Amino acid sequence: MKNPTKSAFILIDMEQGFIDPASAHCIKGAAATVPTCEKAIQMSRQKGIPIFFVKRVYRENGSDVECTRYQSWIAGGRSMAPGSYGAQEPESLRPQPGDYTIIKPRWSAFFQTELDLILRRLGIRTVILAGTTTPNCIRTTCYDANALDYNVVILSDCTSSQTEEIQQANLADMERMGALVINTCEFEHYGEKTVLDLAASIRSDIEKR
Repeated sequence: MKNPTKSAFILIDMEQGFIDPASAHCIKGAAATVPTCEKAIQMSRQKGIPIFFVKRVYRENGSDVECTRYQSWIAGGRSMAPGSYGAQEPESLRPQPGDYTIIKPRWSAFFQTELDLILRRLGIRTVILAGTTTPNCIRTTCYDANALDYNVVILSDCTSSQTEEIQQANLADMERMGALVINTCEFEHYGEKTVLDLAASIRSDIEKR
């Protein structure tokens, strides 16, 4: 299917380890976003937008756990090992044939992953971010995408934080940085002209000089 918007939908860390209230790493607002994330994925498929499931899993010996998360990972029972319940997505958010799955070693979906390589091969110009947690993995991915000259869209009701105050402050910061922040209702009308390709516009301006 053609992708006229030249966009990619990137769902970050929507795994049971971050969603299930029984998990030591649960994000309080994450479970409530599962239905909206599912809806956004369905709309993306209808628009021909490729889906990327970006996940965080940890080796059982903890050798790849973030330094700042290591002690809570130990205290939480060494969760989210490959194949474990914590590393699984809810059934409605599992990849389908043709989707992409990427395992990230740190917060950003771009850091030491093949994401940028694949996006460029697919001709992607805009990344649409959803998932958890907004101040960490969504925000770092947003800023890395901006640094790599991608346009960024954040689906506000498909992202989550530990508190509403944290959520709104981080969404506001990303919007000030240049991200387009919309909700799933607005995403229904997402099309080729929704996002201005800033890098292409700048290149055009430079070539005219």
